[in-house]
Amino acid sequence: MRVILAEDSTLLREGLVRLLAEEGHEVLAAVGDAEALLAEVEATTPDVVVTDIRMPPDHTVEGLRAAVRIRELRPEIGVVVLSQYVERNYAAQLLTSSAERVGYLLKDRVAQVEEFLDALERVHAGGAAIDPEVVRQLLIRTTHADPLARLTPRERTVLEALAEGHTNAAIGEKLHISLSAVEKNLNAIFDKLGLSRTTGYSRRVLAVLRYLES
Repeated sequence: MRVILAEDSTLLREGLVRLLAEEGHEVLAAVGDAEALLAEVEATTPDVVVTDIRMPPDHTVEGLRAAVRIRELRPEIGVVVLSQYVERNYAAQLLTSSAERVGYLLKDRVAQVEEFLDALERVHAGGAAIDPEVVRQLLIRTTHADPLARLTPRERTVLEALAEGHTNAAIGEKLHISLSAVEKNLNAIFDKLGLSRTTGYSRRVLAVLRYLES
């Protein structure tokens, strides 16, 4: 795939460039700020953009703003954002616009090479790749009217795997259950959460995340 990287840490940026090149991917550009990222996206045609959330000059949400802007202007481009910590508001802002071709990973996940590369492939293929810890944080509810309280432990684990961006088949493999059991649990989840059933796992991820952040 054709990738543009945006990361202000030179060490991490160059490490990602080398990793992707070794895996046969083409790194079109590797930049250190959001302004340069947007310029490179406009000048080239990447399949996926990988960007840090916090970048110069203010180190606040420059990378996130750039990611949202790219998704508005070029929805065919996959966007994976990297964050040092789970930042719920930022995750919700990015994920609730669409859960197609989007990823939100903690930087620790990059060190787990196979998982990082798998996440890029899923986003490139049109799906979602949400860090399990991000999902866990998004699932935390502090109100008494917790809609997740109605779910069984098995349904909750299926929901967490769904929100990470896994297909039904991948959920079955991950949890060591049959495909029919996955489908049965998903139907129960959507019924209990009052969510309409849709086709395409990425749309279901979007529905779940929207509901949990409402």
